[in-house]
Amino acid sequence: MEKIEFAFRKEQSGLFGSILRPVARVILINGGNRVPEILYVDSGADVTLISKSIGDLLGLKITQRDQFQEIKGIGERSVAMVVKKIHIQIGTQTIPSRISWALTEDVPLLLGRVDIFHLFHITFAKNQKTLFTE
Repeated sequence: MEKIEFAFRKEQSGLFGSILRPVARVILINGGNRVPEILYVDSGADVTLISKSIGDLLGLKITQRDQFQEIKGIGERSVAMVVKKIHIQIGTQTIPSRISWALTEDVPLLLGRVDIFHLFHITFAKNQKTLFTE
């Protein structure tokens, strides 16, 4: 059984000063395009979220079949996005996944539940590391 570990990342919070946040180093894949990225592991996010520029690096395109939707996090502001299918590599596993491609840069990069969380036991270990086990 593969066990994948990622150390929490130290960041600054406007409310709490220095804080540790759970992240995962993944590779986002679309066709021959591979983009290594660090995403927040967010059990409250329905779907994985990427920014406009990361989608561009992956070669994603807006088509006539795409349905524009708006998503909201905390607060009233909404973000326009489209759902796309890519692959996400976590450790040695490559997973086909639906993602939300935000049409702006001003979004956090999130690893959400859809298509990902059902494959792993995900443990946030004592505010130090995130463990993914099968």
